[in-house]
Amino acid sequence: MKVDVKNLDGKPMTWRSATEPVGSALRIAPAFVASTTDEETGVETTIEARYSTDEGRYIVTTIINRATRDDFDQQALRRTASVAILQAAIPHCIAVRLADDPDAGWTSIADLTSTEGRIIPPWMAAAAVKRGTKDDRMEVVEIVYGAAALSGNPPVRALQVELDIPHRTASDWIKKARAQGRLDGMTYSVGRQADG
Repeated sequence: MKVDVKNLDGKPMTWRSATEPVGSALRIAPAFVASTTDEETGVETTIEARYSTDEGRYIVTTIINRATRDDFDQQALRRTASVAILQAAIPHCIAVRLADDPDAGWTSIADLTSTEGRIIPPWMAAAAVKRGTKDDRMEVVEIVYGAAALSGNPPVRALQVELDIPHRTASDWIKKARAQGRLDGMTYSVGRQADG
């Protein structure tokens, strides 16, 4: 899904918009507006979301559906795709510094990979699963956990898919990252629906 993600002031979302620190190495945009148009149905959906420190994730605060042509799908106009839009927008709202150097630049997670549906590029996933790369692994766990939890998706499942690892391994790595303080400010409650 292609989304147009902007700051609340209407300016395009960039890594510079990520000003709120979460975890040990991530910064996120405090709020955003994301829009997408379904050409098949003729419906545009726009959401506004804000980061909630209490919830440890983004909360959708506004949903607007509108027809983009006269022959739009009236049923589709009544339905909202807020969760899918939220999931597609979140990587644009999270910035990470890939080098330990304090002068190293920031980049958005969306800029890391061009593969739709992926959070991190294949080279980063391969580096994370190598033996002896504990710091690199924990950084990847933080990125994947952050992208999943902030959008209300199961982080363990996201880590399994991104790194092609078993559930038990993903759970263990998340526990280790949490113990190191890498996941502060990001929460995912098992059993909670991803309602945005």
